[in-house]
Formats: sequence, C-alpha cells, structure tokens
Amino acid sequence: MSVNRSVINWLLDSDPSIRWQVMRDLMSAPAEEVAAERALVAREGSGARLLALQKSDGSWASAAWNRGWDSTMHVLSLLREFGLDPASEEARRAVGRVRDRVTWQGWDLDGTWRGEEWKGNPFFTGEVEPCINGQVAASGAYFGQDVERIMNRLLGEQLPDGGWNCEAGGGSLRSSFNTSICVLEALLEYELAGGSRTEVTEARVRGQEYLLERRLFRRRSTGEVIGQDRKGGTDWTRFSFPTWWHYDVLRGLEYFRRSGAAPDKRLAEAVELVESKKGGDGRWSLEYQHPGTMAVEVDEGEGRPSRWNTLRALRVLDWYSAGKT
Repeated sequence: MSVNRSVINWLLDSDPSIRWQVMRDLMSAPAEEVAAERALVAREGSGARLLALQKSDGSWASAAWNRGWDSTMHVLSLLREFGLDPASEEARRAVGRVRDRVTWQGWDLDGTWRGEEWKGNPFFTGEVEPCINGQVAASGAYFGQDVERIMNRLLGEQLPDGGWNCEAGGGSLRSSFNTSICVLEALLEYELAGGSRTEVTEARVRGQEYLLERRLFRRRSTGEVIGQDRKGGTDWTRFSFPTWWHYDVLRGLEYFRRSGAAPDKRLAEAVELVESKKGGDGRWSLEYQHPGTMAVEVDEGEGRPSRWNTLRALRVLDWYSAGKT
C-alpha cells in the first residue's frame, strides 16, 4: 500500500513513540535505526514525561487504578502503546517499582468495599474485574512480569459465547465488546512475550471468533450496526486514542493485525469503514476523546488530524491489503 510522502513526513515530525513505529511499520527502516529511535521513547517526549511522573511509592497518581486516565494502570497501558522497550533500564526501573510497591486498595468500580478479596494484592496479581485485569495483564506481560494468576482467572471467566463481561459476576451470560477486547489483548501480549500455554491460545481464538461473528460492530442476532455502546455511551465507529477500556472498530482491527492472523473475510466491512474515514489529505482525525485526566496529552484534540489514528489506520490497511494478495 502506497502512502503519501507528506503524510509520512507529518508522522515523523512528532514524538519518538510514533516515529519508531512509523519507521518499523510503514517505512521498513533498518532494524538498528528503528531500535535507536525506539530508545528515545524513554528519554524524550511523552514517554520520558510519563516516566518522570512516577511517585516514590511506585505509583502514578497514587493509585493502582482510578476513574481518570492517570493511574498506574493507565500509564503502563500508554507506555505499552508507546512501545517503551521492556529491556531498557528506564522500563525495568519503573516497572520494578510498580511490582514491588504498588498494591490494590480494595474498592470495587461502583464504590463497594471488597477488600477482603483483593485489598493489598500486588499490582501484577490483579483484582476482580476482567476488563481491568486484562489491561493489567497486557502491560505486565509486555514488560516481562509474572501475570500467571491473572491469566488463570481470565481463562476461568470466559463465557459460553466466547467473550468476557465484567458483569458476569452479576449473572450476565452475554459478553461485552469492551471487556472482551481488553482480555484478548492481554492473551495476545502473553503469547507475544513467549507464554506458551495451549489453553491461552485456544481461549484467544474463541474470543476473537466472538468479534468476527459480529463483523466487529454488528449484532449477531439481527445484523444491525451497534450504534452506541450500552455501557460507555460511545460510538464504536468513531475512533479514539487512547482507547482505555473502550472498544472501537479500529482497536478491534489493530488486535487482529498484531495477532499475525491472515485477514478474515468477515473483517472486510470494518476495513471499508476505516478506509472511508481517511481525509482528503490522507490523514485520520481524532473523532472522540474519552473524558478524563490525561497524565500527558498525546494528540492535538478531538476533531483534529490525529497522528496516532493515522498510524494505526495505515498499518491496519497495509496488513489487510498484503494479506489478500
């Protein structure tokens, strides 16, 4: 897939976290040049600013998780998206502090005290919500931490339809796109980091089939487009970054791209949606920004051209077109 050179130059005129991924995924730059640029994520720009915000207790925002986007879990998720090299001294030091010092405080998402189950858990052993545990495990696996306890829990929480739902504890037997994508990314990161458990791969394949059966954004029962997320109120056809716990079509496609799977024909409509959103200048915009307190800003604002969405859209389209040949 050819990309307008002006778009490539615009993407390169940015943060190291974007530049190194553009060089690797869109330019096929030499590995040593990519590695040198990637190393800058820890030393310059947004990655360095995030690392500098870590507190002496190992946390960000003094919390394992919070309702904004600046807690320990959220910052680690963003550093993973940035591609901070897990082997770097900066990553090992920061993640080591999280592992050794950060614990869960025992409050559930709705404000209910459930400390008897997980208060005091070390960060990478997780808590009880699969959407949160998925995000913790994805970062933990990426940064080389032991997430076996979380993985075992997630495997046991897979629903009969193949996905996951944070409301399953309340009796729901229907999976959630939001929860399922968080868990699928965790299972994938575990495998990419070298985890070799047959049951993990089998669960992930079943989970991705849940998305494929729905063409990534349609109801299985009626085939109609899911216009708005029931829980979060967001539109899955509007692309965000960061996505946090929210699902959208571009995030779903990015999962399939990273999985290394050959493009499935059931992804065609989702890919067409991504293509349709390209502007006349070859860029994609930030269509929606989830409200919350960002530790650092990573884009220029809702409705404006987004380097992150443009990078992600271009490499999804490149992967899909290459897989069809």
